[in-house]
Order: sequence, then C-alpha cells, then structure tokens
Amino acid sequence: MDTLRTLMNLVWLVLQGWVLALAYALAGLLACALIVTIPFGIAAFRLAGFVVWPFGRTTVRAPGAGIASAVGNLVWFLVAGWWLALIHVVSGIAFCVTIVGIPFGIASFKLAAVGLFPLGKRVVETAPPRDWRHAGHGVVHGAPAH
Repeated sequence: MDTLRTLMNLVWLVLQGWVLALAYALAGLLACALIVTIPFGIAAFRLAGFVVWPFGRTTVRAPGAGIASAVGNLVWFLVAGWWLALIHVVSGIAFCVTIVGIPFGIASFKLAAVGLFPLGKRVVETAPPRDWRHAGHGVVHGAPAH
C-alpha cells in the first residue's frame, strides 16, 4: 500500500503538486509580508507541504483551535482561500474527466475544502486500510506532520 501511495504522490507532484505548492508558497509570502498576518503565512506554508504529497495524509481539527481560528479562517477565505480553492476545484473537474484521473480529482476536491479554511487544522498521516471496505478510514492522530 505504501508503494501505491508513493506512486500516486509522484504522479500528483508531476501533474499538479508543484504548481499548487507554488501557489500556497506565494500566498504564504504575501501573508508574511505584513507582521499581523504571519499566522496566515504559517498556515499557507503548512498547506504547501500538504499539497505536494497529499496521498496518505489528511487534515484534522487541531486541539484548542477556537474562535481566533474561526475569525482567521473568515479573513483567509476573503483574501486568499477562495482563489486557492477555485484552483483545486477546476483541476479536480479536469482530473475527473478520465477514469484514471478520478483519484486525483477527489484529492483535489479534498484540498479545496482545506484551502478554504486552513487555520485550526493539522496535517496527519493516515493508516493504510485493512481491506477495500475500510479505505478512506484510519487517521493516525498521534502521527507527526511531514
């Protein structure tokens, strides 16, 4: 299963991952240009790493994320989140045109939701499924983010 994830991540990286990482890095640099928006820049850099290698990882709500994250997500949505999510949605639709591209389209749609509201989230490893019926389950909450 790890070989399949690695293969999927390599194909993703070549097709789209590097472009998305550049978009998130640009958003992070713009956010870090002002001292007040550095938390947005940190979130953007964290997501840049996630969009480079998304298969085998997911996001979960960070413990202690409260009202500040909610307000920050609203500001993020208005300034950068909507256009980053739009990139994900358009590319997801393009991927879903072919049967082979559907897993990449689904990953792109998943990243669109994260791109809309990234604050208060952590990137964590997912456990490989026990069998085909359990695919998509199994977040390893204690795993460190890459």
